[in-house]
Amino acid sequence: MRLLQSWRSSFSAYAHPRVLAMLFLGFSAGLPFPLVLTTLSARLRQAGINRTTIGYFSLVGLAYSLKYFWAPVVDRLPLPLLHRIGRRRGWMLLAQCGIAAGVVGLALGDPAVDAVHIAWLAVFTAFCSATQDIALDAYRIEAVGLEWQGAMAAAYQTGYQLALICAGAGALLAAASFGWHTAYLLMAACVGVGLSTTLLIAEPELHINRATLAQEARVLAFLERSAHWPAALRSAVAWLIGAVVCPFVDFFSRNGLRAGLPLLALIVTYRLNYTTMGVAANTFYIDMHYTLDQIALVSKVYGVLMTLAGALLAGLLVKRLGIPRTLLAGWLLLTVANLFYAYFAGLDRPGLHWLAMAVSFDNLGNGIAGTAFIAYMSSLTNTAYTATQYALFGTLWSLPAKSIASQWGRIVDAFGYPPFFVYTALIGLPALLLIFWLIGRKEQPKDPAVPA
Repeated sequence: MRLLQSWRSSFSAYAHPRVLAMLFLGFSAGLPFPLVLTTLSARLRQAGINRTTIGYFSLVGLAYSLKYFWAPVVDRLPLPLLHRIGRRRGWMLLAQCGIAAGVVGLALGDPAVDAVHIAWLAVFTAFCSATQDIALDAYRIEAVGLEWQGAMAAAYQTGYQLALICAGAGALLAAASFGWHTAYLLMAACVGVGLSTTLLIAEPELHINRATLAQEARVLAFLERSAHWPAALRSAVAWLIGAVVCPFVDFFSRNGLRAGLPLLALIVTYRLNYTTMGVAANTFYIDMHYTLDQIALVSKVYGVLMTLAGALLAGLLVKRLGIPRTLLAGWLLLTVANLFYAYFAGLDRPGLHWLAMAVSFDNLGNGIAGTAFIAYMSSLTNTAYTATQYALFGTLWSLPAKSIASQWGRIVDAFGYPPFFVYTALIGLPALLLIFWLIGRKEQPKDPAVPA
């Protein structure tokens, strides 16, 4: 009875109003991603673009990796006029308008005629999407305490995966029936989900603790020492210290160098295997002679439903077992998925059931791993520097992962798909050692800005 009540209490977390709002914001975050990467890769392949060039198109994803460099602006700078609805909401609204404009531009373009034009539109859309992510991640962490972060991450992942169905399967099916131009225009209309949610939610309150005030004292000390400087230069440097230096120093002051470095190393290595394999998926399915309708049904509908199941399960596992053990479960499933893909790639014209089996391992593992990873990074942030620190973590994992992933086309062209998938499994091994280290720690990281 007690066990049943405990699990029921875990499920009740999904009824929290801000957790429900995160479902729609997660949809808003997930919608642009396929449109500039995986769905776009299928569009490029059908337009006759070669695999190596498609692989280089994945560098568009570096906009998500490099967002740390403008996160301090989003973290600290209120927007003219839009600041009236709140700093986080104002930036989200501006970014969502940019996403809508970018997707409309992609709808009106043609990669067969001018691939460079499509590439620049994809870069612009990805930049706006990454900016939305900065503000949205800050909102997600600031809106609730640490005990709700697992549920918030699960709701975010659920909305994100629903968006992948929409911008993945939905776009592919629309393209098959009506063409790519109509498909992308329909996706632009779906940006309205995020816009509406941003206008309806409330701005989160900001908690500042003593440790944060101590970091901010660095700014005051600089202002006192630089009283003789020109006012504009003095203000600019003071802003940089508060927005860029303090968040970085804060992380190591709370965790120490000895623990801080492996904590960051786990962020760098945990998503290497999934990201490297994931960018090749759609092209791999097409090269295995599956049709767009089959890919949409199995990978973009059934697969995303499996990811949703994994995300919801991860939300419960985080609350029951903790973040480190949930990270381990996700890592194991993703490694099994990579090795299964290696076997699957060696088959001659495999049936649809083989694709379904591969997608089951892959997406269930990704749902668990992705949700646990979001909760892990969220637990390491100080809510006084949420956007900057979380964006730094995002840069640490995605920049190396996506840089490595951009070479997938060259690896496949040189060695074939089976060795490629074995390679994607092996590059995840360093993360396993770091997960065991994390499990062995006596004390787990806590949110320093949530009052006891």
